[in-house]
Amino acid sequence: MDANEGLNHDGQYSTAITAEDFRINIAEVNRRIESAAHRAGRDPHEIELLPVSKTVPQERIREAVAAGCHKLGENKVQEAHRKSGEMADLTIDWSVIGHLQSNKARDVATFASEFQALDRLKVAAALDRRLHAAGRRLDVYVQVNTSAEESKFGMPPEELLGFLRELPQFPALNVQGVMTLAVFSSDIDRVRTCFQRLRTLRDQIRETDPDLIGAGKLSMGMSGDYEVAIEEGANCVRVGQAIFGKRALPDSYYWPEKG
Repeated sequence: MDANEGLNHDGQYSTAITAEDFRINIAEVNRRIESAAHRAGRDPHEIELLPVSKTVPQERIREAVAAGCHKLGENKVQEAHRKSGEMADLTIDWSVIGHLQSNKARDVATFASEFQALDRLKVAAALDRRLHAAGRRLDVYVQVNTSAEESKFGMPPEELLGFLRELPQFPALNVQGVMTLAVFSSDIDRVRTCFQRLRTLRDQIRETDPDLIGAGKLSMGMSGDYEVAIEEGANCVRVGQAIFGKRALPDSYYWPEKG
């Protein structure tokens, strides 16, 4: 892949302001998704592009929606909840993709269509209880820490099967698959290894306990590595900066480390 494609002359992602800006950026991301899929002998239609709108103000998100973005990912529950209220006049499905504390489960149960960072039974129980009260169900992905970094959320790979075996007791949760964050590194081989580890885990569970993992989707890959993720089997790529533009703060702010 050419990591420089989609960047401006300063080596940064171009900031989209108008609907036309967004159409151009989305078209470029989709082109690269198709190229990566073809390299891997895959059908590009198997791959969902999830635009990630964290930190982006309402005015620009409205332009993104006008350009065709009707499902958006957000890391922080409070920010996502606020935006869902501000833009209730628009048709947007909100996907919460960041760490969730159980005391925020009520908020997620009221507005989110998807939660991609489930990694604790306490959170599963809180979500299930709140969803039942609201008469709703929620698509979920289980987050796995494939980089073995202590600072990252997500369960160790060896705990995944046992965790999945507990989830049927929470019927309001629809398991769609598994999610991971690769190591933040320019070393593509290290990044690729994280994605390969998640795919291998998914494949093993499909062999032994297919009913536990739903569609068995793989959510992996962000703006800097989504093409590698697609080559390794990603069904959902979470792309923010390549669509919306460079953020003011580093990724570590949006993907908080464990305290």
